[in-house]
Amino acid sequence: MYRSSKGGRRGSGYRSGNRGGFRRSPVNVGDVIDVEIVELSRRGDGIARIRGFIIFVPNTKPGDRVRVKIKRIGRNYAVAEVAPSEEGEV
Repeated sequence: MYRSSKGGRRGSGYRSGNRGGFRRSPVNVGDVIDVEIVELSRRGDGIARIRGFIIFVPNTKPGDRVRVKIKRIGRNYAVAEVAPSEEGEV
């Protein structure tokens, strides 16, 4: 019997163990947070993780510790930019 890959649990946003919904993002647009870049994406952007949530940060590399500002949030990822350092830091 032929089964379509559309509909049912797979295409409807179901995540096993999550009762049919997507998990909520641990960050919001505009948040400024300190992160450590842990790996590179295929496109060359740095990747940071907060509680398993992926944050793409352009112009960074693994090992960088940076303060970032969240610019955009997708279903299971966010895009951030490096925030300017605060003046007066010691």
